[in-house]
Amino acid sequence: MDLTIVGCSGSFAGPESPASSYLVQSEHEGRTWRIVLDLGNGALGALQRHVHPCAVDAVLLSHLHVDHYVDLCGLYVMMKYLPGGPGREVMPVWGPAGSGAHLAQVYGSADVEDVFGMFAFHELSDGAAFRIGPFTVTARRVRHPVEAYGFRVAADGAILAYTGDTDLCPALTPLLAGADLVLADAAFVEGRDTVAGIHLTGRRAAEAAVRAGGVRRLMLTHMPPWNDPEQCRQQAEQVWSGPVEVAKPGATYGL
Repeated sequence: MDLTIVGCSGSFAGPESPASSYLVQSEHEGRTWRIVLDLGNGALGALQRHVHPCAVDAVLLSHLHVDHYVDLCGLYVMMKYLPGGPGREVMPVWGPAGSGAHLAQVYGSADVEDVFGMFAFHELSDGAAFRIGPFTVTARRVRHPVEAYGFRVAADGAILAYTGDTDLCPALTPLLAGADLVLADAAFVEGRDTVAGIHLTGRRAAEAAVRAGGVRRLMLTHMPPWNDPEQCRQQAEQVWSGPVEVAKPGATYGL
């Protein structure tokens, strides 16, 4: 299983990276299967450096803040108007309740059914598990101001845990436990950001990984451009015993 960082800028696209989007790939039954975790603003353009978006097998939306899903509007346009057609059936999309209607409203379409004609929406719930080719995905409801989920993706004997946007919460323990790689929100900075219930800091991400147990690698992501990634990394290393990685846009990591 390979993880490619399509975009990792927090809250909005930055000068070096689109907003949140992660491509996960695995070989299975003679072909490459691909899922995308989130498709935030700017991500559809960067995704095309790695794969044709119409070849993605499914999109998973952690929540409905624009920095995590709004480029699904562009994917809708691509699938509907691509000369010769997209060469596939509808795109499966897993997301919070009402994702399809929300997308249609943001796109400005009065015809919600037209949006549904390009995407097959599936509603997430806490603890729900589903399969996409070689991937077994389990969703966990996490702590954010809107309905939000983290994803635990298993394939090829490896586990990727993606927190989405969250603060510390009990759901992080089953989400992260035993993961080969934890991709953790670190939008907040200890000593600067004091509002609870929105984001992790590097330190709190490390605390959650240690509490879950068995985590092999910790990677920080979703840092807005005003954060100093080195400061976030150092705060995590106050708790995490090994090296803390920082997600790099365009980089691919093997699990």
